[in-house]
This record gives sequence, structure tokens and C-alpha cells, in this order.
Amino acid sequence: MSTREVFTDRLQAGVLLLPTMVVSLVFLYYPTVRAVGLSLYRASLARGDVFVGLENYRRLASSSEYLRSVLISVLFAACVVVGVMAVALCISFLIHEIDVGKGLYLVAVIWPYALPPAVAGLVFLFIAHPNIGIFTSYIEAFGVDVNWFSNGPQAFVVVLIAAVWKQVGYNVIFMTAALGNVPESLTETAELDGVSRTRRLLRVYVPIISPTLVFLVIMNTIYGFFGTFAMVDLMTKGGPAGATNILIYDLYRTAFQFYEFGFASAKSVVLFVAVGLLMYGQFRLSDRYAYYGG
Repeated sequence: MSTREVFTDRLQAGVLLLPTMVVSLVFLYYPTVRAVGLSLYRASLARGDVFVGLENYRRLASSSEYLRSVLISVLFAACVVVGVMAVALCISFLIHEIDVGKGLYLVAVIWPYALPPAVAGLVFLFIAHPNIGIFTSYIEAFGVDVNWFSNGPQAFVVVLIAAVWKQVGYNVIFMTAALGNVPESLTETAELDGVSRTRRLLRVYVPIISPTLVFLVIMNTIYGFFGTFAMVDLMTKGGPAGATNILIYDLYRTAFQFYEFGFASAKSVVLFVAVGLLMYGQFRLSDRYAYYGG
């Protein structure tokens, strides 16, 4: 018997939805409309607001620095999604396969996700710092000169590893739960047929938990574009030479370092539309490849 309560009184349903609607209007829809409007102005603290139409968008389209930031952001988000999904899937499968100490392994994997992004950035800063990093000497023992304060590709890789490390725990929570719902009879049948663990993971488990994987791909994409600001700010500040200047950090610099609020609003609108289109594409793709049963 269903325990869901159905509200037939529209007034009662409206009152219950009112807090959510107010919060959405104040913190989501109004800022969105305000950002779109402000993107049509040359807004600054010193000269006030001057209507310029689509000038900010034309300036974006002709800015080589901004286009480079777009490419870096897309590459960074793609690497985050692939890295997080691959590492989390392997760890979740290993945890799923063991019988003893599963809870301890889960806690050990999940705790980085419990850290605030700023704290996670500081922790990884001291882990991989070129001079005082805990692991720096071990890496340099392999002939690698660790100096990601001046080496762009190294800085990109270090921030990427930190971002993956921070997000793996979130994915493991969902993947472990999804693997726990796989019928035991499938596992027993695969074992009796002599299917290896790798093939069992890729050919049996992954198709069954594909709805969860699609959800995580979408959440990781959003995280790759919007959730790594604190790490970039603490570890590299977008440098060196713009190697880690992803769009969300570039937007922050435009608004709060250069005080070009209209130009920053145009960047936020473009970022919002681009990520929205990406989400739409992922949802359409999930309908084709995800297995929802039935």
C-alpha cells in the first residue's frame, strides 16, 4: 500500500510549495534574468551602466584569450568526468566484491568528498607543493621536475587530480548502492559460466547500473565546469600563463578583479547556455544507451 499523501486541495498544495518557489525566484530566476539584462550593458563601478546591446557578446567572440579559456574548460571538464567515473567505478567494484571491512573502505574513500572545496584545495596544495609537498620528492625520484607554479601542463594535471580526488567519493556512494541492487543470481550465473571479473563488470554490471552512471556523468559535468573554482583559486589562480584559467574562474576575475560586471554577465550567460545544451545532449544520449528495465 502506498504511503504517499495526495493533496487534492490546490490551496494547501500551493502553500506547501510556496517556500520552494520563493527560494527559486529569489536565488535562481531573478539572478538569471538580472544577469541576462546586465550583459547588455557596459557596467562598472566607476562609470555606471551604459547600454551597449550585444557589444559584450561580440567582444567575447573576438577574444582569443576567452576562446582559449573555453577550450581549457571543455578539456578540463571532459578529463574530470572520465577520470572520476573510471576511478570510482573500479573502487566501487572492488568494494562490492569484498565481504569483510566494506564499511571501513567506504569511509576511507568518501571522506575527501566531505571536505569543503577550499579545504580540499589546501590539503592537495601541501601534498603536491613544488618545495614542501609530501609526495614531491618521491615524484622527482622518477626524474620529473615538479614545478607546477611555472609549468602550465603540470599545473593543469595537478588541479585535475585534485578535482578527481575530491569528487570520487560522491560517485562511489551512488555506484556502490547501484551495485548492491544487482540481483545476486546474475553474479552467481556469471561465476558458474567462468566470466572474469573485468568482463562481469563491463558486460553485466555496467549495463544494469547505466541509469546511475548517466546521472553521475551529468553531475560530474556540472562539477567540472562549476565546482572546481576553489581549487583553482587556491592552487594556481588560473595560471601559469592561463593554463588553468577555466571559465568559472575567468568569470570571477572579470567581475571582481577587473570590475567589468556587464562583460562578466555576458560570460555567465554564455556559460549557462553552453552547459544547458550539454545537459540536454546528455539526457538525449541517456535515452538511447541507458537501460531502465521493462
